[in-house]
Amino acid sequence: MAALDTVSIAILLGSLLILAGILSSLLAMRFGAPLLLVFLAVGMLAGEGGPGGLRFDDVGIAYTVGSIALALILFDGGLRTRFASIRSVLAPSMMLATVGVLVTALLTTPVAKFALGIGWIEALLLGAVVASTDAAAVFFLLSAGGLRLRPRVRATLEVESGTNDPFAIFLALLLVEVLSVGGQSWSQAIFSLFRDAALGMAIGYGGGRIIAWVLNRVTLAQGLHAPFVAVSALVVFGFGNAVHASGFLAVYLAGLVVGNRQIRAHNSVVVFLDAITWLMQIVMFVLLGLLVWPARLADNLVGAVVVALTLMLVARPVAVFLCLWPFKFQWREKLFISWVGLRGAVAIFLASIPLLVKLPGATMYFDVAFVVVLFSLLIQGWTVAMSARRLDMSFSRADPAPQRVELDLPGQLTRELVGYPVSPKSPFLKRGLIPNWARPTLVIRDEEILTPPEAAPVRQGDYVYLLAPPEKAQALDRFFMESPAPRVPAAEALGDFVVSGSATLGALADIYGLQVAADHAEISLADFFTEQLGRPARAGDIVALGTIALLAQKVEGGKVTNVGLRLDEPEAAATVSGGAKALYGKVRKKLFG
Repeated sequence: MAALDTVSIAILLGSLLILAGILSSLLAMRFGAPLLLVFLAVGMLAGEGGPGGLRFDDVGIAYTVGSIALALILFDGGLRTRFASIRSVLAPSMMLATVGVLVTALLTTPVAKFALGIGWIEALLLGAVVASTDAAAVFFLLSAGGLRLRPRVRATLEVESGTNDPFAIFLALLLVEVLSVGGQSWSQAIFSLFRDAALGMAIGYGGGRIIAWVLNRVTLAQGLHAPFVAVSALVVFGFGNAVHASGFLAVYLAGLVVGNRQIRAHNSVVVFLDAITWLMQIVMFVLLGLLVWPARLADNLVGAVVVALTLMLVARPVAVFLCLWPFKFQWREKLFISWVGLRGAVAIFLASIPLLVKLPGATMYFDVAFVVVLFSLLIQGWTVAMSARRLDMSFSRADPAPQRVELDLPGQLTRELVGYPVSPKSPFLKRGLIPNWARPTLVIRDEEILTPPEAAPVRQGDYVYLLAPPEKAQALDRFFMESPAPRVPAAEALGDFVVSGSATLGALADIYGLQVAADHAEISLADFFTEQLGRPARAGDIVALGTIALLAQKVEGGKVTNVGLRLDEPEAAATVSGGAKALYGKVRKKLFG
């Protein structure tokens, strides 16, 4: 019975720790604190070196949980990434994910050697441990701070964060092998790198195709689609590692393949993975926090701080500027991407590997990596939103996103039911704007279900449900969000609908059914104004985009921040006239039916 009591107490304490991590996230969101730091702090306070006094020293459990968590996080990242959004930034992102990681590790090596008094191979291993970034924390902070990154910068960081972990993990495992069982030639190491990467890519592509095929062809019980996808992702990861391929690269590519194919229960899969990855991230960081001895951190504190500052101020910036030099990024974009190189999950996870294989001085890697992550989250994590604004890399979210409900429709894959509450200032209510690929199907009013003709006209407080392609459902948000009245209500300076200057031509063309050249799809509206005008934009400037006239509603420093969309005929878009509004009804009917 004593053994059963021990298990029950362990379950109770573990559950309470996870609950503490979840509830503390509310405090972190309120004050903008990096969540990973909060979860680590919960583990440290509960651990043997903290006031909680819980003894936990099982590195094997921490490594296993960390592997599962990282596999699911990478799969979820691939699932949410669209080929269309990464095509234009694939080359620079891959440079950052490979050459950038290597340059960062190499520049950190000599500093680690002399600051910590270790050998060259040990220093290179430490450089590899802290070389990869954790962009997931960055995007949480940006969302909590009400910011949207410029599309090109966001896409670059997203792809880099999904692809740099496998390379860093491979480099660290290679160096651990060198230190533990003897060296191998660099030609063998390079061959192993390409072999593992190629095999991992093949397993990931094949695994993703199989997951999508089974999901669409096999009739599973209601609610099992999402668990099937999550467990299948772990199968891909485990199989890749079992055959000595890059399991992390395989699972990321599997998510990329599944996310870019039409699959059954798409929305439930995304929601489930979102929840499970959050839970796994909390569990992983609480466990890693439990492994830390705060008193032991002081032994290498000075050297660890030097390594952290080198990473932030030298190694990461040099790697970013070197890798992005051929791709015509602006210096502000390079500087921001450099500063966003937060260290997080992978660094501490990799630092646990020397502990697992019992390398001499293994605690040094873990303690230094932990201090590096703390400094990165404290300094970079708390200033990333401010730096995004200062470097003009983001736009404030002026309007809160509407509450969206997505329902899968069994029997087909091309449409889902998307529902919204109708707000009083939404473009849908004020002007009846809706894209031609979305079809209103039913309206709920006063707990009654009505057809669109029965409900006409739609009123404030109604709930509208539309049929729309799953990959475009999120684009409907802008038609149902609050659209506040402009400060200057001059008709000649405003459009029928307002979007941010950071929106891309591709996104706009997708919604309005326009044709845009492939090399212009990722260009922002602000940059399109500058390109078309040949000079800095001024408020009131107009450029044409197919059947839409783009009006510069608000301009800051020569860059358009708010763009009005006037749904006029092309010939009417060339000039501003009082009669242009008369064309609105006809053009809206033509565009949206």
